[in-house]
Amino acid sequence: MPKRIIKKYMPDHNTIKDHKHLKIFGQLLHDGNLWHFNRRSVSGAFAVGLFCAFIPLPMQMIIAAGIAILVRVNLPISVSLVWLTNPITMPPIFYGAYKIGAFVMGQEAISSEYHLSAKWFSEQLDLIWQPFLLGCLIAGTLSALIAYSSIRLLWRLHIVRHINERRHKRQSRKDNT
Repeated sequence: MPKRIIKKYMPDHNTIKDHKHLKIFGQLLHDGNLWHFNRRSVSGAFAVGLFCAFIPLPMQMIIAAGIAILVRVNLPISVSLVWLTNPITMPPIFYGAYKIGAFVMGQEAISSEYHLSAKWFSEQLDLIWQPFLLGCLIAGTLSALIAYSSIRLLWRLHIVRHINERRHKRQSRKDNT
């Protein structure tokens, strides 16, 4: 069952409550809805976490936690999904977001002079900040919508399958007696 798999790998609520950066939320972390594993909470958490993963700011976890608390979705999933953009995956993901933004704005993406360094980024910031932020917004929004819809659909299909299996078992027991 997906619920058991998710619970197995998620930190418990005490670990999250005691996290040094999340203590700013204080008593808000005691809301039971932030810890539930249901279709609404998990799908919303995926949307929040993936949207925040594309925010090009440090401390994305705090932003994801704040939004998760505000919309009352599963906090551990929201915060965990932000790590999709980690120091290893961040350069290609953000470069892809920049290329998306440049395409939408009708600009030519800078690719031949691309060097993965802070120096290159600071030198090119004047040229790339608009398409970069637009691309991050588009990629974050699309990934959030796709994740939200997919999780809700998969959860519903799982429930329908489970109901059909129960119905089938009940019918077989009825036929055997």
